[in-house]
Amino acid sequence: MKKFSSLFAVIFSSIMISPVFAVPDRIGDFALLDSEGVFHQLSRYRHQEALVLMSFDSSCSSIESSLSQFETMQSAFADQQITFALIDSSIENNIEALRASHASTGTELPLLVDDGQLVSETLSLSKAGEVAILDPERLTLLYRGGIEDKAIEVLNAELSGGADATVVNEATGCDLAFPAKQLHADSVPDYETEIAPIIAEQCASCHREGGIGPFAMDSHLMLQGWSPMIREVLLTKRMPPTQVDPNIGHFSNARYISDEDLQKLVHWIDAGAPKGLAVVDPLTVLEFPDRRDWQLGEPDYIITAPRHEIPATGVLDYINVDVPLPFEEDKWVKAVQYIAGDESVLHHLLTYVTAPREVAEGEAATINQATRFLEGYAPGKVDAMTFPENTGVYIPQGHKLSMQFHYTTNGRATSDETILGLYMYDQPPMYENFTQSVSGMFRIPPYAQDHEASAQYVFNEDVVVTGLRAHMHFRGKDMKFSAEYPDGTTEELLSVPNYSYAWQPTYALEEPMLLPAGTQVHVTGAFDNSEHNPANPDPSKELTFGLQSWDEMFIGYWTYHAAEPSN
Repeated sequence: MKKFSSLFAVIFSSIMISPVFAVPDRIGDFALLDSEGVFHQLSRYRHQEALVLMSFDSSCSSIESSLSQFETMQSAFADQQITFALIDSSIENNIEALRASHASTGTELPLLVDDGQLVSETLSLSKAGEVAILDPERLTLLYRGGIEDKAIEVLNAELSGGADATVVNEATGCDLAFPAKQLHADSVPDYETEIAPIIAEQCASCHREGGIGPFAMDSHLMLQGWSPMIREVLLTKRMPPTQVDPNIGHFSNARYISDEDLQKLVHWIDAGAPKGLAVVDPLTVLEFPDRRDWQLGEPDYIITAPRHEIPATGVLDYINVDVPLPFEEDKWVKAVQYIAGDESVLHHLLTYVTAPREVAEGEAATINQATRFLEGYAPGKVDAMTFPENTGVYIPQGHKLSMQFHYTTNGRATSDETILGLYMYDQPPMYENFTQSVSGMFRIPPYAQDHEASAQYVFNEDVVVTGLRAHMHFRGKDMKFSAEYPDGTTEELLSVPNYSYAWQPTYALEEPMLLPAGTQVHVTGAFDNSEHNPANPDPSKELTFGLQSWDEMFIGYWTYHAAEPSN
């Protein structure tokens, strides 16, 4: 017993005299668009030693003085790997007003727009002009406080090998108001009446048993268990998978989520995700159609593609299949639905209407009157596609379908037998639906973090654009669609500031755009071939156009019809 007591004493004393190592406070990852629509994510700044943010509120009388001090600090570290930016922490949610107030300062610092003030809350900012110094590698807070010598010391410490603790100093300046945070602190959003309806509308159709989401949100228990992950994907803008800049154009199928709903979800999670007084869990009684059901009812014609055996590993060439059609007269398609045999390996499937002896050239081909693009399947594009009212895809009598399959192996041998359902018009519609691919050549150097690409096309007749789709592969970073009219004016139609290879829908314009003859359309964007792109399989590789996922493409798809009805 004495030996045991002595051993315990030695261990206990050694624990007591061991040094305690402090570590900076972890704040997690987040992402924001700036006032010009550029995407910024904390973890994407890992090539920098620090990201320094200053809280901005144009209504504060001292903000001009704070900004001057902040720019002086930026100048002192101009040659270092430190990024400086402003974060709008005000309750202002009008983008034009934010742009005007930002422009009035004359600063070149980007202004990050904090949707619902959630990032400012996460950083515990309380004053306009307050500074937060962040470590993008460790996703930690190194300093929060005023612009003073201590902030300089923390930056120098980080440059010298890493700050080892979070320093918090008192900041001066105008108080920031967080009305939603206060509201939800006084009364936590109710799971049954406020949280579950948001999940049902925004998430549950994909996050369900058998859905394409990686886990089901089919009960309070599941939601509570996954709440840290849900909070992270909301703050990094991974979910909902809207992708588009909400301030450029508006699209009927973009999964927009309001600031109010974001605040409710995050504040509810921060409060511990309580169930409240709900007797019946609303998420447990939700019903969804099976993903293999026909969403628009039984199609007029069903095509079952040949079964393809997919090995566990290896690189597979594209598979091109011609499917004869039995139609003895011209047909017009008004809607299409694909039901993938195995979504985990079907990278994409494109379907063209081709003449008997015609061969579709593939994904980068320019679609024209001879080769009609019917529709395609891609990750995230699982809903039936109904063409705009009074438009359809024309199938002349005697034509066939040419289907192009692209599979990627996933470590498990499987088979795919995809089904295609066609819904037909009884009478020809007024307009024929076309898709024009606008693609450009590029050569991406190894490790290039922001390699720009562009492509153009001129419409020689009046057309009405109804849908837009961005297509790149793993290195895709962002893409914009714009129109340059014959009078020289330009208009932005779509911006995808944080392109995701896993989500490639055709965005349907709520109000179709008339483009007069002679309009030149532009597709511009960039690739991230650096090691800081988490989706990049090999940053050391130089890239040009290639068919496989680890190669690259740069294509903007424009869905349109003629301005005048078809004869």
